[in-house]
Amino acid sequence: MDCDIIGFQEVFSRKALRHLVKELGFKYFKVVDIAKLSKNNPFKYVSTTVAIASKYPLIDMQAVDVHIPSIKAHHFEGRFRFSRIPIKATITLPNDKELLVYVCHLKSNRNSEFEYVFNETHNLEHKKALVFKALEHKYSESLKQRLCEASSLFFDIEKSKDMPTALLCDLNDKEYSITIDALSNPKYHDSTSKDKNLVLRDAHYLYTPEVYNPHPEAKEPKRKATSYFLGKGNVLDYIFVSNHFSVTDYAILDAHLEENKDGSLLQSDHAQVICELTLN
Repeated sequence: MDCDIIGFQEVFSRKALRHLVKELGFKYFKVVDIAKLSKNNPFKYVSTTVAIASKYPLIDMQAVDVHIPSIKAHHFEGRFRFSRIPIKATITLPNDKELLVYVCHLKSNRNSEFEYVFNETHNLEHKKALVFKALEHKYSESLKQRLCEASSLFFDIEKSKDMPTALLCDLNDKEYSITIDALSNPKYHDSTSKDKNLVLRDAHYLYTPEVYNPHPEAKEPKRKATSYFLGKGNVLDYIFVSNHFSVTDYAILDAHLEENKDGSLLQSDHAQVICELTLN
């Protein structure tokens, strides 16, 4: 990938991963949680964590806190906790500038039929009307969990919106999903808000690849899937950035999925999202 900063998902053996990334020049590696082992089998993990590796100093490291008002606003019942606690890392660059990097992996959607698929023509009001009705009838508890997680991230990111910020994530939700609105759009949380600026933007849309000798009838290339389920590709993995950045390169590394869309014991079942950022 030739990256300076990597966000990892589904981390079981943090010590082994730390050893591997150190060999590759990543001096700094952190987690904020520990994957849990089965009580019945000390060799079997029953949970995973996220992790971050950086070639630049990690000067501050925090777990993202739950935003209690958001939990109440979504009428979540019982004790809430993140399915995987997100990372919030402050990194110092060689020019002494600091940036925030979040790493998160939200609750799986379990392929629920009530996980609505939206597109660019659907506005926020339409999405909320459908989704909140489904949540009211308890049709998708995993979506409710994911919206609580995304909302908690939104309010944490908003607190530091003057800092250059990037989010490396497996959202477990599709392009144009309401989860992305909960993560980035102030109007999701307050319909009367006059703030039209998203706290973060999908880096995919901020990069225009240069086309050499374009064909006059060529169609815009379709966005590459980052994960497959029953042979159908979905965009689930993203890099979101604040408006402090220009995106100077963007790529999806998915050659391993062409050979085996379900991944294997040795290869991920997700593509890697790669992004080159330049501070404005």
